[in-house]
Amino acid sequence: MPKVLSINNLHQTFEQGTVNENRVLRGIDLELETGDFVTIIGSNGAGKSTLLNSIAGTIPVQEGQIILNGTDISKFPVTKRAKKISRVFQDPKMGTAVRLTVEENLALAMKRGQHRGFRNGVKKHDRQFFKKQLAQLNLNLENRLETEIGLLSGGQRQAITLLMATLKRPDLILLDEHTAALDPKTSITVMELTQKLISEQNLTAFMVTHNMEDAIHYGNRLIMLHQGRVALNLAGKEKQSLTVTKLMELFQKQVGSKLEDDAMLLS
Repeated sequence: MPKVLSINNLHQTFEQGTVNENRVLRGIDLELETGDFVTIIGSNGAGKSTLLNSIAGTIPVQEGQIILNGTDISKFPVTKRAKKISRVFQDPKMGTAVRLTVEENLALAMKRGQHRGFRNGVKKHDRQFFKKQLAQLNLNLENRLETEIGLLSGGQRQAITLLMATLKRPDLILLDEHTAALDPKTSITVMELTQKLISEQNLTAFMVTHNMEDAIHYGNRLIMLHQGRVALNLAGKEKQSLTVTKLMELFQKQVGSKLEDDAMLLS
């Protein structure tokens, strides 16, 4: 399978050279193939968000390489990476323009990475396409194209954000704890939708989560970070047979200490 993403010896240090120096990433090496759906877990401060921010470009790469489909994007700004990388954040409000309608938000997503003018952004054929795409969410949103997106629930907005992230097939999609702000029932709905969209389009995805059950249940690979390093990288039958108890045992065997993070253990 072709390599979509290669991360080579990635280091990130905050407040370098000061008494508060914090080495967050310490030589991360990872490769993702087409269609990989990788879940990422780890205790607070393990480097999960820093890894995603480094890939997205919101944090400049200090040392190492990030290669996307054969192109070194390590020095690319966020705007240039956004043509190929989609991202869904924890807060549903961050993925949409609150005062624009559902169809206007989808029209913006269709123009990701393109020049945007001031002409009417929603054409008749676009509207029919949007209705068809929204219908697959099974949330009756295909009948609310002209509703301001800020009037929708958090779960509805997050579902639309997922759709927006995949309307133009990205090389890579980054899911940054995208169900953490939702209630349990809505979280399940959004996770099932996530699985559906990724599977149907054979997307390559990174999903950071604090929920160990979700990390085990979804995706074909599971990566656990610890103190800025990859502690576990599980795939295939090894991942399919995982339980929370077994995952904690593997972690303890690998790093020599127990996992003690309430946010993860109580998920």
